[in-house]
Amino acid sequence: MKVFNLSEMKAFPYEKREKNVFYQAEGFKTRIIELPPEGKMPSCLMSEHVIFVVLEGEVTVEVNSEKVSLREKHCFITEPATLSMQTKKGVRILGIQIEK
Repeated sequence: MKVFNLSEMKAFPYEKREKNVFYQAEGFKTRIIELPPEGKMPSCLMSEHVIFVVLEGEVTVEVNSEKVSLREKHCFITEPATLSMQTKKGVRILGIQIEK
């Protein structure tokens, strides 16, 4: 068993996103995603199921050209897809990837 304090975890910018992974097991990966105000995550093809839980802030997520807005305490789940995101005010997200 492991316990993680998500509010105390440091988040690295997108270019160093692999450093944001705080737990990984076969077929499963968790990370903190943090975007500053006006921040963006470019389009990427995800071959895994993805779960995002917004811890702080707001974000617009685009999934295969369909957009959805998420706020604090929203949980978003998608099957493998092409994803991108952007925020106006900044956002902190728990991201979970589960192999298909």
